[in-house]
Amino acid sequence: MAMSPDPARGNALSAPAGQNSVLSGNGLAVASMLTWAAGFPAAEVLLQTWPPVALLVARMAMAVAFLLPIWVMIDGPERVLRARWGHAFVVGGFGIGLGMFLLIVAQKLTDPVTTAIIASCAPLIATLLELASGTRRLKWNFAVGVLISVVGGLIATSAVAPAQLGLGAACAVAATALFCWGSQATSRDFPELSQTGRAAVTFVGGFFMATILMAGAHHLGMDIVPSISIDTRQIGMLAIYSLISMALSQILFVASIGKLGVALTSFHINVAPFYVMLIMLVLGEEWNWTRALGAGVVAMAVVLAQDRRVAKPA
Repeated sequence: MAMSPDPARGNALSAPAGQNSVLSGNGLAVASMLTWAAGFPAAEVLLQTWPPVALLVARMAMAVAFLLPIWVMIDGPERVLRARWGHAFVVGGFGIGLGMFLLIVAQKLTDPVTTAIIASCAPLIATLLELASGTRRLKWNFAVGVLISVVGGLIATSAVAPAQLGLGAACAVAATALFCWGSQATSRDFPELSQTGRAAVTFVGGFFMATILMAGAHHLGMDIVPSISIDTRQIGMLAIYSLISMALSQILFVASIGKLGVALTSFHINVAPFYVMLIMLVLGEEWNWTRALGAGVVAMAVVLAQDRRVAKPA
């Protein structure tokens, strides 16, 4: 059955198919992944002395403290007070808070590039979400693009030793699923808010979940504070991990979803391992051609899945 690869007409997530929208949507997605990738090396430094739950709380707290005043200035106090806070706590708590905690645990158990590579399941998960919600109709080029994107991720993953997978991989897959769902809901369910507002309101929910996780960890007798005193280097790494890799990246990602849909935007997640590898290369790590090939295959999938038709006015 031949069906359109565009987000379904009339849905709040409907993305314009015009060339300018596609170009800007992809540009936003690339910028989002570049900023997101910057957080993995920063987290690698912090996880040497920070428990995962403590790092999550600090990351969410810094992002919320930064975004809330900006949101109030952009949308105004009245709109902030009238936001759907109850729903934001659900979306942000599970999609952002719990999802990011699982991603931090995954990196703690593996390494930065491996964690980013395992997120190659994102296009498949996001496509299933859009098909289930009726916001995307499937056509051959999009379906093939999803498959090629996953293959690209698998090619890159083949460079990873099996011993590095296991529980870490399971946490990364679960985190990716929660993030895709949370990002879709953030873009769809808060149309009255600016892009900054959508990110900020769900980050508050994520921070609430982070405090619950920290309280639970403390109750179980787990470490909840860094093992060494916090210095300026750690604050700098935390700023990169929180403000650039999370706050700025999520704003760009949600904006891209508004133009492309969560499935097509998530294709770009599969190129993130390549960006992480470039950053790690600058920091002294070795170049890996298998991972580079996987990133190239994903880039080809993104191009294939694009709809090249110019939409007619409805």
